[in-house]
Amino acid sequence: MSYDAPFAGLKVVDLSQGIAGPYSAMLLAQYGADVIKVEPPEGDWSRGLGKRYGDLTAFAIAANLGKRSIVLDLKAEEDRGILRRLVSAADVFLESFRPGVAARLGVGYPDVEAINPRIIYLSVSGFGQTGPDAERPAVDTVFQAYTGLMSMNRGPDGIPHRVPVIVMDMATALAGFQAMAVALYARRDEPRGRYIESSLLRGGATIQTVSMIQHRLEGGKPQPGLTPSGTFRASDGWINLTILRDVDFPVLCDALEIPAAKGDPRFATNDLRFANVAALNALLEPAFARRPVADLSARLRAARLMHQRVNTYLEFLDDPHVKATGAVTWIEQPGIGRVPVPSVPGLPPLSAGTPRAIAPSLDQHRKEILAELGLGSVG
Repeated sequence: MSYDAPFAGLKVVDLSQGIAGPYSAMLLAQYGADVIKVEPPEGDWSRGLGKRYGDLTAFAIAANLGKRSIVLDLKAEEDRGILRRLVSAADVFLESFRPGVAARLGVGYPDVEAINPRIIYLSVSGFGQTGPDAERPAVDTVFQAYTGLMSMNRGPDGIPHRVPVIVMDMATALAGFQAMAVALYARRDEPRGRYIESSLLRGGATIQTVSMIQHRLEGGKPQPGLTPSGTFRASDGWINLTILRDVDFPVLCDALEIPAAKGDPRFATNDLRFANVAALNALLEPAFARRPVADLSARLRAARLMHQRVNTYLEFLDDPHVKATGAVTWIEQPGIGRVPVPSVPGLPPLSAGTPRAIAPSLDQHRKEILAELGLGSVG
């Protein structure tokens, strides 16, 4: 065991699909665990989500780095027998079936616990295992709407919009990993394992704790936000600005050379600026629009005001600070080429070509996994 691989020696059986469950298991692999990805004959559905590169997609790569893949048809008794043998030697088991499906397939928690009483079992679902909506199918965007996130993300047209990244899935994945890691720590002093339930409902709600408290305490109408704060059009792009304190506003006016705004009593405090935001924007927007992003950024940096050019993903990946800090590692995915992967906090960067930095193709490790079980002639 080491800080770089504290889960070395742990065995994980991952039946989950999509992103939330698989990414949780992927993090276990990054911390040293031997994660066996058990897939149906058609493969994890993330292998078909978005543009395909052989039998992988961006989703499948991100969620399965460092794992080993084997296909098992859980409708076949022989394959269920193989799964039971995998479970008997495992420390962790993950599934993301609809409520009740795992039990029908013989891999519900009571079934798995009977084989291996010390197993840590993570069940990932959309709405949870119980309640009136438990059976509803759902994906990330459903929970952006359900939890209230979309209501907070309105465009100029007033229409609630989704955030175009899978924030609900990723929040659920991180929560699932945290719960498993804590359970593994506690299991050292416990005679048995435990069942853990995770869901997009809970994971997605957790990252909005502050907003939910604000809305409840303030009658659904939170106090004015920081003003001016937002994204402004420059002559050659976009720049984001956040004014945190009242004393920063006159500094902003000096940086943008708009003295009329600096001395205007309508803009003396955050609340006043919020109440008069249309008049304020009428002065700010032309000041931003007549300058290029580089000039604006230089002015705002010199004034020590919080701002950022709005990058594309490719611009972010090419940023000198990102490169200097190792925030993103470029790996070589066989058959695809170089792929950027954000570095996991607390771990050394991925090393291209190592098992931890490769996502498996479907059923890639069948022979070696069966051999380890003493079943070299099966399949």
